[in-house]
Amino acid sequence: MVAVLDALLATIPSPDRGVWYLGPLPIRAYALCIIAGIIVAIWWGERRWVERGGIKGEVTDIAVWAVPFGLVGGRLYHVITDNQKYFGPGKNPLAALEIWNGGLGIWGAIALGAVGAWIGCRRRGIPLPAMADALAPGIVVAQAIGRLGNYFNQELYGGDTTLPWGLEIYRRVTPEGREDALAGIAIDHTPIQIVHPTFLYELVWNLGVALLIVWADRKFRLGHGRVFALYVAGYTAGRFWIELMRTDEATLILGTRVNVFVSALVFFGAVAYFIIARSRGEREDVAAMRGTTEAGVAGEAEPDEAETAETTQAEGVAAEGDAEKKNSPESVKPE
Repeated sequence: MVAVLDALLATIPSPDRGVWYLGPLPIRAYALCIIAGIIVAIWWGERRWVERGGIKGEVTDIAVWAVPFGLVGGRLYHVITDNQKYFGPGKNPLAALEIWNGGLGIWGAIALGAVGAWIGCRRRGIPLPAMADALAPGIVVAQAIGRLGNYFNQELYGGDTTLPWGLEIYRRVTPEGREDALAGIAIDHTPIQIVHPTFLYELVWNLGVALLIVWADRKFRLGHGRVFALYVAGYTAGRFWIELMRTDEATLILGTRVNVFVSALVFFGAVAYFIIARSRGEREDVAAMRGTTEAGVAGEAEPDEAETAETTQAEGVAAEGDAEKKNSPESVKPE
């Protein structure tokens, strides 16, 4: 029994495949994980937004803008920073469009997703920082769920390890006999490598960040985008050391993976914003802000209504004057 337990704890097995087929239709684990993450982020964000005084359904309205922008931004960042995978001798540039095969850069997803959210918020008259604070925990949990897709794809892992939680990597082969970690199937479950499961490290770290920002938000009533800034700072702090462990191909700057530099820069930017935004005071009262906005709109309409009433009254007085003049003796003509 002890020997069996030791064997189970010795390594983490990989799935034998990341794609299943429903007839000719491929069902990809990576895509399912991304979809599940988006659903969780919207559901949790909706609950938090209503608790902060928002209206139910507004997060979904914002997501209609933010999600497509985020997917495009994430893919663009990945293709730009890992362009060697798609461009050059023997490469297929059209593969840059195959988002279902994995490859979303969180930096691009957040940046362009924020643009989409800003458009949606502007159309609904919602302050973007308040909406970002409501969405922050759900976003980082969505990232954790998305890392499960990397597990199914056998990608984004670290170097060799003998630790008890080492991840087994299998040789996957397509029906045509071509080796392919994404589309192939493991025909032999003898591991060709046992590596650091960096996807798992990031998954656990992200869940920890979610707990941290929810706790801090409740204890200190953070607002004005500070919850979102804390999420970004927490995530990038973990991404920095996890990125240093990864061994997959990546663009290098001075021999260091580009995302290490990006993580550091974004971390300091998030911390700076978190500190500066403190001067804006306590958390926004979304309901009160909405009431102020509606009152302002109504106030703008009131002068028009008053002017209309005055005009109507003046027209009535003029009409009475015309009638009196018409009925006066001087105005009666002899027949």
